[in-house]
Amino acid sequence: MRSWSAPDIVSLPGTGGPLRIHDTATGRIRATDPGPRAGMYACGITPYDAAHLGHAFTYLTFDLVNRVWRDAGHEVNYVQNTTDIDDPLLERAEAIGVDWRDLAHREIDVFRDDMAALRIIPPTSYVGVVESVDLISDLAARIRDTGAAYELDGDVYFSVVEASGFGGISGMDRAEMLELFGERGGDPDRTGKKDPLDWLLWRAERPGEPAWESPLGRGRPGWHIECSAIALDRLGPNFDLNGGGSDLIFPHHEMGAAETRSTTGGPNAHNHLHVGMVGLNGEKMSKSLGNLVFVSKLREQGVEPAVIRLAMLAHHYRAPWEWTDAELPVACDRFKRWRSAVALGSGPDAAPMLAAVRAALAEDLDSPTALAAVDTWVAGALAGDGTDTGAPALARATIDALLGVEL
Repeated sequence: MRSWSAPDIVSLPGTGGPLRIHDTATGRIRATDPGPRAGMYACGITPYDAAHLGHAFTYLTFDLVNRVWRDAGHEVNYVQNTTDIDDPLLERAEAIGVDWRDLAHREIDVFRDDMAALRIIPPTSYVGVVESVDLISDLAARIRDTGAAYELDGDVYFSVVEASGFGGISGMDRAEMLELFGERGGDPDRTGKKDPLDWLLWRAERPGEPAWESPLGRGRPGWHIECSAIALDRLGPNFDLNGGGSDLIFPHHEMGAAETRSTTGGPNAHNHLHVGMVGLNGEKMSKSLGNLVFVSKLREQGVEPAVIRLAMLAHHYRAPWEWTDAELPVACDRFKRWRSAVALGSGPDAAPMLAAVRAALAEDLDSPTALAAVDTWVAGALAGDGTDTGAPALARATIDALLGVEL
């Protein structure tokens, strides 16, 4: 699947330090330790509606990881999927009277445009489920052949009692799992399952639904296994970082990790990174609730993408936060001050600012502290402090390369 256009990556003097992130499974901030080529997987959108700020905040977070790793000298193999066949997409297409494929293509195009406008570095591999059906069905068949899965009326389920280490990512007890499984796409009440937490690997063909031939019969993939199969194919097991929004910790990432262990004997990723939810009007921003702020709509209203990006960078990725009317004016004012400062002929030495931004982002992607470091330099430059004629150019390059904001 086609990705989106890549922003120019500005080179900086020297190199950044190793990235430390909060690993969900251990609950600790740990150093990532990639080799020359770092591997990263982020779960993508289900394209039945445009990308909202919650999505953008997630992919901005992975963009920061990408930039910090690159600044430290690593090549980055970044994989992202898009769930271009699933129940919510089919339901929305039927509700508005369009072909599900046309709806998916339309919304993926909007998503691409938003990501390019926000200067998100595109994935090395942007992979759709439809193009990966054979890959996914083959993995499901391999899981079945290990004895970890069983059939129910033609559907294939992973048996949770066969899932070694289950709960190791989320740390949840069974009661919490059952509650969230029912809320997040699971079917704990289905009659005939061996355990309410067993999850669907392959859905047998139903009348009127799209289906594909497979070793498991005609049908289509379950949700969790799509990411397991794509990640294994493009990254292999034991890659450096897996993640997405915090609402994916369970069931999606817990169940996906179990699928990988069942066929490889090891973990899918060394570290798991999860992004806090963005709220509006006291609720998390979600399609099901309809309380969405769309990136595309903000752009249509004339908001500069750099301002949207700065508004999000003001929040640490792990902390849930609320979008309010104050976000854009504050970010717009910051953007104007920064742009004025780098347009000057001289300013304070920018090397300490570069070091501070690098240090902040390397320590669990602390973007608010990185912004504060830039603010300090900008205040000095606008006050007429310093006579370093190269400082504005270095400040501009730092802001561009590490924060992704083009001034």
